[in-house]
Amino acid sequence: MVARHETHPSTSAGAGPAEFRAAVESMRRAQLRPEVFCEEMPAPQRIAPWSAALSADVTVDEDDLGTGRLILLHDPAGNDAWDGTFRCVAYARAEIDPELGSDPMLGAVGWSWLTEALDAHGAASHTASGSVTCVTTESFGGMADEPRSAQVEIRASWTPDVDEDGGLDMTAHVEAWGELMCTAVGLPPVPEGVTAIPSRRGQRGS
Repeated sequence: MVARHETHPSTSAGAGPAEFRAAVESMRRAQLRPEVFCEEMPAPQRIAPWSAALSADVTVDEDDLGTGRLILLHDPAGNDAWDGTFRCVAYARAEIDPELGSDPMLGAVGWSWLTEALDAHGAASHTASGSVTCVTTESFGGMADEPRSAQVEIRASWTPDVDEDGGLDMTAHVEAWGELMCTAVGLPPVPEGVTAIPSRRGQRGS
């Protein structure tokens, strides 16, 4: 994996039906950009019978520019709201240029970062939903010297398509989530066939 994973014991991630365990294992095979430091985290326990989660930070020159989480939910009995037995829930937050934060098209553009990343990685899915929020900060009085700042938050969920046996390969979905975070912080895409030089944080051992 390009960005190393630091794994921690998780009750849900190491148990459950065979199709869930296989899906979790496929999450660990995803290849992320070296600017992305990714690790497993405790997953919420009450949303679905089985769940697993990843968290990540996007770091450039030792500056944290963005962060995110990806949660995989599984209900073997199915869920009408999901239209399936699995559901991905993703979150990404990034520092952006304050001028971009005032753009009325930011919401639509932010959502396109997700849909285009899913398409680009071949992460077949359906029943997507979510929101894009921009928060701008401007200081006054004794803090007037503080520069304006802005953050964009993307919250989304989608149902990943399973194969004819009900199995799920999560690799492409994790990679799409990683690309979403990198796009949000403004990193240029890496041309096909070119390997980016790993950042110092991305080299951290597992």
